Amino acid sequence: MIHPKYYEEKAKVDALTLRMNEKSDFYNGIFDRYKYPVLTREMIPVHWKYDIDADTNPHFMERLGVNAVMNSGAIELNGKFYLVARIEGNDRKSFFGVAESDTGIDGFKFWDKPVLLPDTCPEETNVYDMRLTKHEDGWIYGVFCSESKDNSVNDLSAAVAAAGIVRTKDLKTWERLDNLKTLNSPQQRNVVLHPEFVNGKYAFYTRPMDDFIDTGSGGGIGFGLCDDIEHAVIDEEIITSQRKYHTITEVKNGAGAVPIKTDKGWIHVAHGVRNTAAGLRYVLYVFATALDDPSKVIAEPSGFFLAPLGEERVGDVSNVVFTNGLIARENGDVFIYYASSDTRMHVATSTVEKLVDYCFNTPKDPLRSVDCVKQRIELIERNLELLNY
Repeated sequence: MIHPKYYEEKAKVDALTLRMNEKSDFYNGIFDRYKYPVLTREMIPVHWKYDIDADTNPHFMERLGVNAVMNSGAIELNGKFYLVARIEGNDRKSFFGVAESDTGIDGFKFWDKPVLLPDTCPEETNVYDMRLTKHEDGWIYGVFCSESKDNSVNDLSAAVAAAGIVRTKDLKTWERLDNLKTLNSPQQRNVVLHPEFVNGKYAFYTRPMDDFIDTGSGGGIGFGLCDDIEHAVIDEEIITSQRKYHTITEVKNGAGAVPIKTDKGWIHVAHGVRNTAAGLRYVLYVFATALDDPSKVIAEPSGFFLAPLGEERVGDVSNVVFTNGLIARENGDVFIYYASSDTRMHVATSTVEKLVDYCFNTPKDPLRSVDCVKQRIELIERNLELLNY
């Protein structure tokens, strides 16, 4: 017998799923924010958390709780929008769940079951933050962080991060490939597969790291090529978007979503991290690389593109926004999916035209306060002339 409480809890989930989203009053001319998150822990199906049998769970207790829904890969297939979300259980283990929407801004509903990846890495403890790439070879690839315990030191918190790779045609059947190997980087996180071959090879944006948390000698977002996606090995990484002193990328930066191909270049939405008295602050930033050389940065707008605002600043890891998924549609619309404070998922919408304008016409950071003031005064003086001051 189904416990009557099941229907009450399911009605709450259904109400959130059916809720229409609407643009907020935020304005910067670059993108639109929305009033409601697109995915939260409250939207997880009831039957993922509860034994709904009244005989075996008479008090209708939550058996397998969910703490957060965040960091979703994104893809459009057959006119529908899909998020492959990172779902973190109360036990701290993360897993992936597919949520589907007709609009891309609301109505996201999880499929009946989460994703069960092939168990090919017995040492693997945790998986998270999958990027989805529609590759020109015909496959959809998912690249994610594969975390294992670091047994080389006597520290229970020490971990090893690698880039796991899976592929699929339909988001339902997944084939696990070998983890990416980078011969000159001990660990990898935030790895993105480029959607096209480069010089006949598979291309990856990487984040070279000396250990699980610190980038150490890793100077920024890397770029490397490999011959075989099934046994991917990169022997050389070129740094593309560099970390810089007293900027939003000072502590570390990492590739975010799969880049958008435009007439002027590949547009990337990445994350940058700086330290503050209150801890690390994660923001999103944008840069462009050349069409004929995706490792070469050709445009770098100054400052952050999107930062945590209002309620987005509060959560499990506060003052953080993070993206690993966006959808650029054939009609030019762009849906940017981002998590706030490791807790919930949001969407911001823009267009390819606007992102190109922002990326190539926003001034570059001159890196010194005095030059930043001069830059701003130039803008002010042009505006004052128009205002007839």
